[in-house]
Amino acid sequence: MIRVKVVNAGGYFLLLLSDFPTLSRFSLFIRRFEIFSSRNMKIGIVCYPTYGGSGVVATELGLGLARKGHEVHFITYRRPVRLAHFHENVFYHEVDTDDYPLFEYPPYDTALASTIVDVVQYQNLDLLHVHYAIPHAAVAYMAKKILLTQGHYLPVITTLHGTDITLVGNNRAFAAVVEFSINKSDGVTAVSQNLKDDTLRLFNIQRDIEVIYNFIDFERFRKTNKDHFKKIIAPDGEHILAHTSNFRKVKRVEDVIYIFKQVHDQVPSKLLMIGDGPERQNTERLCRDLGICDDVRFLGKQDAIEELLAICDLFIMPSESESFGLAALEAMACEVPVISSDSGGLPEVNIHGVTGFTSQPGKVDEMARYAVLLLQDKDMLAQFRANALAQAQRFDIENILPHYEAYYEEVLRKSVVKVE
Repeated sequence: MIRVKVVNAGGYFLLLLSDFPTLSRFSLFIRRFEIFSSRNMKIGIVCYPTYGGSGVVATELGLGLARKGHEVHFITYRRPVRLAHFHENVFYHEVDTDDYPLFEYPPYDTALASTIVDVVQYQNLDLLHVHYAIPHAAVAYMAKKILLTQGHYLPVITTLHGTDITLVGNNRAFAAVVEFSINKSDGVTAVSQNLKDDTLRLFNIQRDIEVIYNFIDFERFRKTNKDHFKKIIAPDGEHILAHTSNFRKVKRVEDVIYIFKQVHDQVPSKLLMIGDGPERQNTERLCRDLGICDDVRFLGKQDAIEELLAICDLFIMPSESESFGLAALEAMACEVPVISSDSGGLPEVNIHGVTGFTSQPGKVDEMARYAVLLLQDKDMLAQFRANALAQAQRFDIENILPHYEAYYEEVLRKSVVKVE
């Protein structure tokens, strides 16, 4: 038998021959070597297929990679919300979790691991990229161990998105599994420097974490002329404020209403509440209590968020915790300044006094003063709009995709030796 080893020498690969354990390992090695010549990869993506930030980022990343010629396979329990149409080089594999009387809850983790193994075997995937540590990183480790028994080494990259670390992952019931699965990943990325710092502070992590920021697709998120739509929402020329989230406690959605009430008392304005979740009912009740229902619209979950942002003057994001602030970035790409908290990674996106203003979580009065200041100064608002767009352009998907591609190649290069 022949054993092959790769040595990276100035960007070239020298093949050194010695004993190689099995023919299947040799075939896998050849496939990995071909990647470095063609730069086209077969990538599996595991994510939550919902409106949350991690699912949106994972889907948009996959679509961007597919446009560059890579073959992308989504593996999840439902088609991701932003995977609504046919896309070349994109495949979807649904995880089947049939109910069985023995189980109080369907065993999704086991079904997902089995599906990953099946897709990797029959689609010959080169690597697996899982988004959100719980349970995806742990499930990926299980699938990798199963595949190893069949002579297949599957590199796994885990992307940390925020609440999987700061809220859920830090729960003692999950912490040990999260720490273990991160350390067992072949590569780990975080969507902000703040999230990387939090992860290293909360867990005993023995491997490097690469910061690769979230991104925006300017083919979709950009300011367009929607004046006809704006006149429907604000027929008398009122300013339009917006908030987008999953309406969880951590988003401090009621603070949005309190901020808007103060703004509304000083500046003619309307508020668009985009999204849905457990705090929606309480927030609607608060609007009634404050007597501002006629000027607040709850729009629920929306697919074409960019069309709503195109008519807005200000975006409000007072979150208690935010690892990055993708919703704020989407607003900024549409030239909408942001009033936000300074929690987590938000200051890495929304620059205080430049693209908007930041305050400590809960500082409702201060956020309201900043909002009024901007809305009452046309020149400042125009400058902040331009600044918001310029800052958002730093996170253009065309700038971020090469970072992911380079990181994939680095992980694959390191895994070549592991197939021995």
